[in-house]
Amino acid sequence: MVKIGSSLSQGIRYTMTIRERTEEKEKKILSQFAVLSCESKGRSRTDEACPIRTVFQHDRDRILHSKAFRRLKYKTQVFLSPEGDHYRTRLTHTLEVAQIARTVARALSLNEDLTEAIALGHDLGHTPFGHAGEDVLNDLLPSGFRHANQSLRVVDSLEKNGAGLNLTQEVRAGILGHSKGGGPLYLPERQAGVLSLEAQVVRIADIVAYVNHDTDDALRSGVVSRSDVPSDLLNALGKRHSERIGRMVCDLVESSLQEGGQVVRMSDRTSEAILALRNWLLKHVYRAEAVHADFRKAKRVLSELFGFFLENEQKLLDNGGLRLPDDPLEVSVADFIAGMTDRFALTLYDSLFIPKPWKQV
Repeated sequence: MVKIGSSLSQGIRYTMTIRERTEEKEKKILSQFAVLSCESKGRSRTDEACPIRTVFQHDRDRILHSKAFRRLKYKTQVFLSPEGDHYRTRLTHTLEVAQIARTVARALSLNEDLTEAIALGHDLGHTPFGHAGEDVLNDLLPSGFRHANQSLRVVDSLEKNGAGLNLTQEVRAGILGHSKGGGPLYLPERQAGVLSLEAQVVRIADIVAYVNHDTDDALRSGVVSRSDVPSDLLNALGKRHSERIGRMVCDLVESSLQEGGQVVRMSDRTSEAILALRNWLLKHVYRAEAVHADFRKAKRVLSELFGFFLENEQKLLDNGGLRLPDDPLEVSVADFIAGMTDRFALTLYDSLFIPKPWKQV
């Protein structure tokens, strides 16, 4: 057991683990609105406390070492399997969200470890081929499909061959509540109260990251030019990538502090500009023919794989699928497809559906 010696005022010696010392530091330095590690609502299954790491540090490490996290490297952010080395993937998006969220959490004296754990886990359930894959599964599953719900399912039930990661309730809630889709930037007040401020930081850091890096990648690809981006948005948010992120983060921190640190939000001007940039990206980048054409093909790939495994359960298991007790087959198939990387889906489709030249034995 790793312990640190200390003494009481009466001179009585006692020992404290490194984790306990960190928990004591949190009580002294974190905001009154932060989530303290020692006050976590706990896990579904009781685990032995780590002598070094707090529960949120432990969650972060469990996510970081998971297979689902490693697969994010080969999942599309915007551009399908780009040949250039500098385009974002779902993994680099996740790391950028984590960096932005940590910066904001530290500035607001929130629990940085909880914030980082939520950020690293928020997209673990994302499908291959970006939102095109999500759309396919949403159409095919009777109950629908949302990547935020799937991310929670990954950490609860799918990782470790069905055992899950057994994360704390605070991290689980943050993962589930991160997604905005095309909806508002902030949750209604009654719903916001359910999410920790750390989770709300990740929710906003997510959109700050993707509207910036998707704009950057779109310019790099030539799908749009700098002159295509509305000048009023560039004037409001910044003309360069780093300038935009810096301005958004500073606005978020300053506006939150002006509210006494008990809410996390940007100024109205910046909030409106971010949503306007998101809407512009939707029309001119995400739905641009040069980008969208490949995703129509990707949807067909995933639809046919879904149908094939629905009719061939043993093939599902042979190829690495997992059947959990009491789950309908279509849910297990959706789990398998959602967990695929882009290249695995294309390779598997090729092996199952594309005829190969006969080789004489």
